[in-house]
Amino acid sequence: MPKAQHVSNANSPGATLVRDLVDQISDVLQASHEQHQPIELDPHRARLFELFVMAEATGFLEEGGQFDLSCDGVARELAARWNLASSLGGGISQPSSLPPEQLGRLRILWSFMRMWMEWTYAWQRWPEFHQPAAAPRKSKA
Repeated sequence: MPKAQHVSNANSPGATLVRDLVDQISDVLQASHEQHQPIELDPHRARLFELFVMAEATGFLEEGGQFDLSCDGVARELAARWNLASSLGGGISQPSSLPPEQLGRLRILWSFMRMWMEWTYAWQRWPEFHQPAAAPRKSKA
């Protein structure tokens, strides 16, 4: 989703790709919700991870960029599409007061955000733990 939905970038290839990825994420979450299946289990988890890898390949996982596919960026877009902000009345202090359909969407969005954040963290730390081992030093004796 373009930052602040810039009109000049709304039809750019990047914006189109971001909309497509968010649409696909939304479809997976909706299917999970309708089938009463957790997103943490396959086939939903596997499909979401594929979408995460695609999002990472775009370079748009960084918050505050021109396009934001971070967990917060995707969650903001989905919350807007699902009208969660107005349903919550500007606060999240009483989510149980939401209609059951909206509460279910909110829960699945929280699950999505947790998974997406964990994958982002692990992906960013991967190089730290997969450096080639240094060659052993030869003694001069």
